[in-house]
Amino acid sequence: HHSSISMSLLLGLYSAPSLGLGGARTACATSRAHACMQQQQQPGPPYAGPRSTPLLDTVSTPNDLKGFSLAELKQLSHELRWETINAVSKTGGHLGSSLGVVELTVALHYVFNTPADPVIWDVSHQVYPHKILTGRRERMPTLRQAGGLSGFAKRSESEYDAFGAGHSTTSISAALGMAVAHELRGLDQERTSVAVIGDGAITGGMAYEAMNNAAYLNSRIVVIYNDNGQVSLPTGTPSAGGTVPAGSLSAYTSRLIASKPFQDFRDIAKSINRLFPSEIQQANAKIDEYARGMVSGGTLFEELGFYYIGPVDGHDLDNLVPILENIRDRGGKQPVLLHIKTDKGKGYPPAEAASDKYHGVPKFEVATGKKLTAPAKTPSYTSVFADSLIDLAAADRSVVAITAAMPGGTGVDKFGKRFPKRTFDVGIAEQHAVTFAAGLAVEGIKPFCAIYSTFLQRAYDQLIHDVAIQKLPVRFILDRAGLVGNDGPTHHGSFDLAYIGCIPGIALCAPSDEVELRNMMRTIYEVDDKPTALRYPRGSALGLDVLNDLFEYGLDEYPARGKALPLGKGRVVRGAREDVSSRVAILSLGTRLAESVLAARAIEGAHADVGVTVADARWMKPLDTALVARLAEEHDVLITVEEGSIGGVGGHLPPHLSPG
Repeated sequence: HHSSISMSLLLGLYSAPSLGLGGARTACATSRAHACMQQQQQPGPPYAGPRSTPLLDTVSTPNDLKGFSLAELKQLSHELRWETINAVSKTGGHLGSSLGVVELTVALHYVFNTPADPVIWDVSHQVYPHKILTGRRERMPTLRQAGGLSGFAKRSESEYDAFGAGHSTTSISAALGMAVAHELRGLDQERTSVAVIGDGAITGGMAYEAMNNAAYLNSRIVVIYNDNGQVSLPTGTPSAGGTVPAGSLSAYTSRLIASKPFQDFRDIAKSINRLFPSEIQQANAKIDEYARGMVSGGTLFEELGFYYIGPVDGHDLDNLVPILENIRDRGGKQPVLLHIKTDKGKGYPPAEAASDKYHGVPKFEVATGKKLTAPAKTPSYTSVFADSLIDLAAADRSVVAITAAMPGGTGVDKFGKRFPKRTFDVGIAEQHAVTFAAGLAVEGIKPFCAIYSTFLQRAYDQLIHDVAIQKLPVRFILDRAGLVGNDGPTHHGSFDLAYIGCIPGIALCAPSDEVELRNMMRTIYEVDDKPTALRYPRGSALGLDVLNDLFEYGLDEYPARGKALPLGKGRVVRGAREDVSSRVAILSLGTRLAESVLAARAIEGAHADVGVTVADARWMKPLDTALVARLAEEHDVLITVEEGSIGGVGGHLPPHLSPG
């Protein structure tokens, strides 16, 4: 009896009506979908999408998808993909990741009851199609602009943004917390929490902490593991591990994909009986064994307590929709992991061909894929760092570079091309990166650990416990220090001066320009008795003309090499004019020095009785207390200028200025 009952259940799981294949939802396309499909353009160039978007025009909320047939869902995906391409072409943003999840986004909103069923997007740089389907289509021209749409999920923006993000590896923990909260509140309705996490984010340890806890708590969550082979940005940077994606996990999942054909909904329907009551499970053990195959004796995810399904083609709605329906309608609470394979940049040839799959792009021409950026007249601070590190490494084999899945953003990719065996991309694992660097330093290696300011926050305990307390000479390179513009508050490097400044025994410097950056690179290279941190912003450096004008460098070309600076010593770059009634001192830290000099000129130009001195602190730790004292004694007003939160250099001055 059990066997016949369960077989009926299983057959019902993939019967036509449950898959949206019966009645009004026939697989035959409606005339509306037929007309749209005829508009699809063949790959160019020139590249172009549909001339009209009749299906997308009917969607204001995900509820409007519920009556679509599978054929219409496919056409909607086509329209949505090109809507995303056209929107990002006008604003810039994270394109490749969004194109890779178009079908998944449509399927999730079709199958699940969002926002009652929360969908949490890890990192959430891939949410542009999600935003378009959830009532924000008309606001897409404001993407990543002041007062406009965030480039990430943001709870205050929409009820469909269940959990805000910007950093990685948070989705499973959040989904689990929301699932447990639903149970604690005693709500009767059955609900599914869905976490969508990529193969980059799942390299972070927090994902495994959450998965380990999920099976123990036995809460109803679904993890969708979006595997697109783009672990780092860009994947393919030469490093000590070769050019393959960072880490064993991506190799493991690649073997899973290679060893198993894509599963279709019939395979899943047969195997999902494990999630039914135990007596039905036992009766159908042989069916389950047949459907799943004896590939490896159980996957890593199963060992963590998840029911693993996959791999599945994440662009194939014919299978993706019914598989998600089967997962939604399963019995029991065992957490499920659905492993899908997608292509980042899918459907837009320039993105598909690019090494970074157009992960983050400026404005661009849709027809050609050409990025609309003017050639930089000056080098970026990131490239100056990379060139400086290459110079140091050329003369010293102990110099190595470490990045946490951001070789392109930090400039470590450039270093890796020259010194692949001394380049270490650890994946999205900042905690590991810092302690790994500490271990290298113990053995006399000179590690330069290049991590965005905002991402180093994720390794704060390691910074204190593993590096600072042991006085290990790890050299931290904090790119994107200060405000970063379009990426918004999750990516601003606002706090490093405060969170590093309070740690004893670490030296912290901030160059005012590209020449100073080269000099500070040489300086921290020579510091072997303590950890050091060097911070600089995103963007282009000043250029020789500005350097000579504002700071009187007198340079015809950039110096070939940096020179070491005295530790903890600042400098005066502009003296106040004499014979004035009021004297003002500006003490700047970092790249606001140029604006400080311009402000001083403007003040003296507007007020004949005011003289303004401009000084460059260079170091927040150790602070040049002699310079601070002299500025305070010789001026009526002392102003500090820095790019960071409360707790920076301005907050460190009062103890040195207090009487006694």
